[in-house]
Amino acid sequence: MMNIQNYFAVTAEQQELVQWIGDIADQYADGAVEADEHNQLNTELIQALKDAGYHTYSVPTEYGGKSISLTDFLLCQERIAQVDAPTAIAIGWHHISMFNLSQSRAWDEEVFADLCRDVVERGALINRADSEAATGSPSRGGKPQTQANRSGESYVLNGRKSFTTMSPMLDYFLISATLEPDGNVADFLIPRTVEGVSIDPVWDMVGMRGTASHNLVLENVILPAKACVGIRPNVNPNQPRKWELSAYMMNIPASYLGIAIAARQHALDFASTYQPNSVNEPIIHLPHIQQKLGQLELELTTARHFMYAVANRWDREQEHAASTGKESFSDYQNWISPDLAAVKTVAIQAAISVTDQAMRIVGAHSLAMSHPLQRLYRDVRFGLHNPPMDDVTITQLAQRAIRTQL
Repeated sequence: MMNIQNYFAVTAEQQELVQWIGDIADQYADGAVEADEHNQLNTELIQALKDAGYHTYSVPTEYGGKSISLTDFLLCQERIAQVDAPTAIAIGWHHISMFNLSQSRAWDEEVFADLCRDVVERGALINRADSEAATGSPSRGGKPQTQANRSGESYVLNGRKSFTTMSPMLDYFLISATLEPDGNVADFLIPRTVEGVSIDPVWDMVGMRGTASHNLVLENVILPAKACVGIRPNVNPNQPRKWELSAYMMNIPASYLGIAIAARQHALDFASTYQPNSVNEPIIHLPHIQQKLGQLELELTTARHFMYAVANRWDREQEHAASTGKESFSDYQNWISPDLAAVKTVAIQAAISVTDQAMRIVGAHSLAMSHPLQRLYRDVRFGLHNPPMDDVTITQLAQRAIRTQL
């Protein structure tokens, strides 16, 4: 029987994939509650995903990875998030980093190959650390205050990065720094084991507590020249970074839609069993409850159809590019970027609304600290603050419309 969890898994292989990842995540549902309560990672779930090889799914096949499609990635992320959205977001950032590096191949191939082998053979995890307290969101164009000074054949880095998701379990940090004295911005790949690298456990938010997005501290960190993996071009500070326009950023809407699916299920479970003595049957049969359920279904279904339609189109274009060359795919990327961003805006709006509708159905019970909905409500609000920001998305859509007119 088709259900909401596998509705968009249209092949037998996709259905097996969703079942497989769901079976893993479901075993560690209690860990999601504990991670929220204690402001820490659900380490057992992350380790289980690594043991199952899920962290290699964004590594190119030539380096031992799975290199799965965008659609399959979103199916997995959405299913994990139904159990533990912070873990989905956390492991998702590792995948975003690897997918983007795999697609761009902008690094020295030997450095990239070494990273891939470390992911596959040792279970290494990586995440980008761009945000800083003084610069705000990287998408706003602020220049990093983290500094990199050249010293002979090495660089010496000093600085502090905020919002470093999954920091306690990361093996590599991909950070931005301002090169001194020329002022250019460069990316550096930093192994966790390098002297001077530490984590300041300051993450203490109302939601997404299980992401452990602490501060990364760099104090006189000495790196070889090859650790500088790229110099960023000078770009319009009002334009989002290239990695923020990546299709794999749809991990964010997929994870938040997973929250919405979980909230929907809690509402259905409650409404189908709760029967106050003022009525003769469970409240799921009451017209005003059905109206709320119908509105919930409308918004959730619309957002999911939009997300998977864009993802499927992306996958088809990638397959086409494999046989015709990357030039046409590059043009397609420029055209579809506003749609990728729009998926996030639509999904977050829907996820927040669906969770709110679910809480209205459950009523005051949903506000109890022991009830799962209060945690989902706190977590879902964080989607508003993940990139790309709504105003950037609207501007992209407007600019594309204008280009078609001129």
